[in-house]
Amino acid sequence: MPVVVGVRFKPAGKIYYFNGEDVELKVGDKVIVETARGIEFGEVVIGRREVDEGRLVLPLKNVIRKATEQDMRQAEENRKREVEAYAICEAKIKEHGLPMNLIDVEYTFDRGKIIFYFTAEGRVDFRELVRDLASVFRTRIELRQIGVRDEAKMLGGIGTCGRVLCCATFLGDFEPVSIRMAKDQNLSLNPTKISGICGRLMCCLKFESETYEAGGGGGTNTIDGEKDE
Repeated sequence: MPVVVGVRFKPAGKIYYFNGEDVELKVGDKVIVETARGIEFGEVVIGRREVDEGRLVLPLKNVIRKATEQDMRQAEENRKREVEAYAICEAKIKEHGLPMNLIDVEYTFDRGKIIFYFTAEGRVDFRELVRDLASVFRTRIELRQIGVRDEAKMLGGIGTCGRVLCCATFLGDFEPVSIRMAKDQNLSLNPTKISGICGRLMCCLKFESETYEAGGGGGTNTIDGEKDE
């Protein structure tokens, strides 16, 4: 079986597996890896281990090296550039009068591409904006429209429970959540009580759903005080 390491590029981000056979790494190490979108800087969150090929997307990309002090300085410089790029893009969006909200900006480690994440009610013709940004930054530009759940994950916030959002702290992937999960847990089906700040059903409904399914659920559910027979 292949020897891999699990790498994250953002806190609470998705974990990606990379070929870890040729580099001695441990959890917490910063690494430079080859990805589909270019060279990236990440952190090892799963140490070297053998994983069945059926769980992997093949062929595996490589860990190029353990990050050096120079790599870490470049990663920090990229973060500073992202703040500047955000301000420039936001001004350009207003200049072009586009109905979109800029959420985040991300440089690839090698600065070969800048990705601008935004939300919008529908499709947006941003071709002129892309050309404008390319003339400013002199690199490849990608504008990526995201949904409200991804927006909440990127921006963070406090949930109705009073804790920092699960998606912004430890959830690497969004899993499907259904109203049936709320019913099985005898929760009020009032949308304001079972929806997160993103407006979608709360991710935490998934956490105990298997336990309730195994126990057969049960009990009376209510919708704004009415019995659900």
